[in-house]
Amino acid sequence: MSIAVGDKAPDFTLESTQGERVALADLLARAKHSVVVFFYPKDDTPGCTAEACGFRDLHEEFARAGADVVGISSDSADSHRRFAGKHGLPMKLLSDPDGRVRRLYGVKATLGILPGRETFVLDRRGVVRHRFASQLRVGSHVQQALAVVRQIAGEAHAGDEAATGAR
Repeated sequence: MSIAVGDKAPDFTLESTQGERVALADLLARAKHSVVVFFYPKDDTPGCTAEACGFRDLHEEFARAGADVVGISSDSADSHRRFAGKHGLPMKLLSDPDGRVRRLYGVKATLGILPGRETFVLDRRGVVRHRFASQLRVGSHVQQALAVVRQIAGEAHAGDEAATGAR
């Protein structure tokens, strides 16, 4: 199965670093405008650390644009807790130990062995607005996601203005 732009994102429930169960439906309900879901191969590897720290460094920008960001890998919640603590990661990291959610989203392995790196931007209705896959261009995941999140926020703002002006 592969999820494309315009498709409804499949719901999931996974364990977070705090041991809580986190459902996509709950994330969407709480998000102001959008949710960014980034799948990454492994905690504390060079590329994954750079990607996660990129999301960390722009966390306030994502928040200002009304987006929640979550990272998903097959690592355990304990591994995520250590990774987040070591690098000061503010976003939720979710554990997908059997790769079920990764498969549900159609995130393919690189060279058939390394779990894929893909980022999805979802609007509040759970519709995929952007999908980006690149194992090596880790910074592009963050920059592209932020651009789409800002676009969604701008659309919401324009819709609010139009609704207010129509009254």
